[in-house]
Amino acid sequence: MSNLQNEIGSLSSAEKFELLDFLWESLDGEATSLTEAQRTELDYRVARYERNSSDVIPWEQVRAGLLRTQ
Repeated sequence: MSNLQNEIGSLSSAEKFELLDFLWESLDGEATSLTEAQRTELDYRVARYERNSSDVIPWEQVRAGLLRTQ
């Protein structure tokens, strides 16, 4: 694991969210613009999540499943 990955791994969840927010904001605006179809899909997914937030599979479980199938 790289030194940067080690440093990120040692951050608290709050610090990781702050870093993520900083990185997202640092991206060029044009590179982060969404198409109308992408925006519609994201709106749909957020609404679906808000209707049933308990119907979510944690990333760790999804990742483990993906790694098992390779």
